[in-house]
Amino acid sequence: MTIIKKNYLKNILNIENKFKKNNIPEICVGDNIKIKLVIQEGNKERIQINEGVVISKNNSRLNTTITIRKILHNIGVERVYLIHSPRILEIQILRRSKIRRAKLYYLRNRSGKATRLKQKFT
Repeated sequence: MTIIKKNYLKNILNIENKFKKNNIPEICVGDNIKIKLVIQEGNKERIQINEGVVISKNNSRLNTTITIRKILHNIGVERVYLIHSPRILEIQILRRSKIRRAKLYYLRNRSGKATRLKQKFT
């Protein structure tokens, strides 16, 4: 039984490695990032750029996701992105922040200058 499970897991990892991206930077919670996405509108494709703060990260191999929060017209917008998605062309880290939490959900209740995070200098 355990031999079958080991072979099964090896096969899953081999398949996942085919779809994983290698050019992804090390993303941490609290980073300000810029994501270039391919958006399909009808039969046309265009590139859309989204910027925001990473408020959470879910690590699960190929299904690793990040939640980005930004403010548009005084309304907070959050969006979840699959990091290894073929729709994501590039992820660029603009700024790293010094944080002490794994999830930054408390930023939802704050507005204006209260949402600023201390910059981490490396």
